[in-house]
Amino acid sequence: MEKNKHKCIAGLFFYVSLNAQVGIETKSPNAVLDVNGTTTLRKELRVGGTSTQVGSAGLNGQVLVSQGEGLPPVWKSLNVSYVEEGQYKLTNTYLSSDQVGINNLSAGIAADGIYSSNIGDDITDPTKGKWKKIAALENNFVIKNNKNKLSYQFQTGIEMKAPSATSTQNITFTCAVFRNGKLVAVRPDKISSNNNSSKQGIQDYIFTLNYTEQNIPTGNQKVEVACRKIDSSDLNSEFTIGRNISNTNTISNAFTLESVFKIDIIEFIPY
Repeated sequence: MEKNKHKCIAGLFFYVSLNAQVGIETKSPNAVLDVNGTTTLRKELRVGGTSTQVGSAGLNGQVLVSQGEGLPPVWKSLNVSYVEEGQYKLTNTYLSSDQVGINNLSAGIAADGIYSSNIGDDITDPTKGKWKKIAALENNFVIKNNKNKLSYQFQTGIEMKAPSATSTQNITFTCAVFRNGKLVAVRPDKISSNNNSSKQGIQDYIFTLNYTEQNIPTGNQKVEVACRKIDSSDLNSEFTIGRNISNTNTISNAFTLESVFKIDIIEFIPY
């Protein structure tokens, strides 16, 4: 029995050497190694080796990429989102900016005196506040899966100028995100001018609002950003949102105070 085993092995080596091809589950291999069936790798897969040097097993997360006929495959790190069944995936991103801003809440315009806001407030209801939109930040899109997350990131520059550069004045304001005309996210804030005669009485401030909604209804969505003036210590204080008060000053400009709005749509992938 042992003698016959050695004969079989010798015959196999002779067949490989003579044909320069090895076939597994096939009598007519058409490659150096032709496997007609499934393959199980118990350890790493190495490529690009030579007769004197072992090939590369790649790095964690890399994929094997073909370089075309006659060339060896290589390991590559690809910037591709692989989504398993039953996971959330970033399906779309909307980014908009604006330098027109809001300047019709400035000197001589009375604040609305409404200090609180609630989810669902209508943007057109004056009893809920005198909202002023930043028109260029409006976005329209469709939600396809009712398992979702909407992430809002809004940032803008705020500027005020007190009637007197040596006086201390303040303005309370708020900005909000509205979806289909209803308030979904809001943040109140205050800007103060504290005797800053070195800046001609002008005070700048960066306002940021971040919020995430979950599981909103499917269908068409319109998302807008609007702001309002809640209170002012002096009616004659100048006030702008998303732009500078005047282009004649050297303190600021519309670019440095522009508004930026980003929406990330993340939906559940069931397949």
